[in-house]
Amino acid sequence: MNEESDPLLLDYEADGIRELDNKLPRWWVWLFYLTIGFAGVYLAYYHVLGSGHVMAAEYQAEMKIGNAIKGASMARFESGIDALEPSKDQYVISQGQQTFANLCAPCHRADGGGLVGPNLTDDYWIHGPKFADNVKTIWNGVPEKGMITWKGVLKPDQVLAVASYIYTLRGTKPTNPKPPESQAGAQPAVNVYE
Repeated sequence: MNEESDPLLLDYEADGIRELDNKLPRWWVWLFYLTIGFAGVYLAYYHVLGSGHVMAAEYQAEMKIGNAIKGASMARFESGIDALEPSKDQYVISQGQQTFANLCAPCHRADGGGLVGPNLTDDYWIHGPKFADNVKTIWNGVPEKGMITWKGVLKPDQVLAVASYIYTLRGTKPTNPKPPESQAGAQPAVNVYE
């Protein structure tokens, strides 16, 4: 048989190469039809009938579960704040120091001497002298004075680490500290490290 008269050869030619018009294998054609059918069923099930969960709905469902777990964890932490003691573990304190340097130092200075925020090294604490008062202040913030609520940003163990580090600052002598707050209710702090 002459190549020119071969029924499988198309008239199309590029660079001396002619294209064949072979039929596709039946298994491939049926697989192609199956994917089209699957796409139609998927579209109807998820988008037209609304029977299945699309990714946005799955995300919302997972967020609801995650928020419930987070809320329960935060509630457990809040209910046990009064029983907390400052950590004496040097690793925890160094983690607290790092968090303090990143988030707290802009208002309280790196040495705790106070800028916009109060002096954390003196014996007069506006929000209470106990460690639990310290943790509550960090956790809930003082929005009326500009201190943000950290419970949405920091994990409970990070709050505990920062509060433990702040407890080590009591009684230190920073250069040029902010004077003690003269607000009613400021109570002398008790240092548990002495």
